[in-house]
Amino acid sequence: MAAAPVERLDVHAYTIPTDEPESDGTLEWDSTTIVVVEAHADGQTGLGYTYCDAAAAEVISSQLAGAVEGEDAMGVRAAWLRMTAQVRNAGQPGIGFCAVSAVDQAVWDLKARLLGVPLVVLLGAAHDDVPIYGSGGFCSYSDERLCEQLGGWAEARIPRVKMKVGTPRCGAGSDRRRRRALRRRERRLRAKGGARLGGALRGHLERDVVRGARLLGRSRGAAPHP
Repeated sequence: MAAAPVERLDVHAYTIPTDEPESDGTLEWDSTTIVVVEAHADGQTGLGYTYCDAAAAEVISSQLAGAVEGEDAMGVRAAWLRMTAQVRNAGQPGIGFCAVSAVDQAVWDLKARLLGVPLVVLLGAAHDDVPIYGSGGFCSYSDERLCEQLGGWAEARIPRVKMKVGTPRCGAGSDRRRRRALRRRERRLRAKGGARLGGALRGHLERDVVRGARLLGRSRGAAPHP
């Protein structure tokens, strides 16, 4: 295919309130910000995004757009090298690389659309399918809300779930109580022919590694999540 210069990058930041306050073992929040990038060339649009502070949108506009616009959309790896070099002095880790990743996704998606193939085909698939899982189980949830969310996924035939543990404010007793409540809900679901819950317990504090390991030992079907 002939070269297709990237005509422009559009970037927008959206802050979306959560339905209720959320927390894990280290942080509490009531909204999530997503930075969305659209790369345009030859009538096609590629989409990329990152969950990050809105400051990443400014990095894209001021630092990365000039490294991509006017360059060949087929040269994705070359674009990545130009972008990482561009943010060297601005700070590559953190927000810098979040910004790079959003543009990188958009350019890969644009290339796939220009070639008329699915992105998974362009990148090369390692598997025919990928199991899905439900990510939630926030530490701020009540036992009732926790069981409603994770049990609801099981009822929808999504048996793999992730529950956060290791809340300093609540302590190990809270983690054990939440796990027991979830297992009670699981037993009720299985009695009705529902799926057995298996998944990951995610701990966020170094001092909770031992606690998390002990919880995992008592949670059948659970696995650690990094």
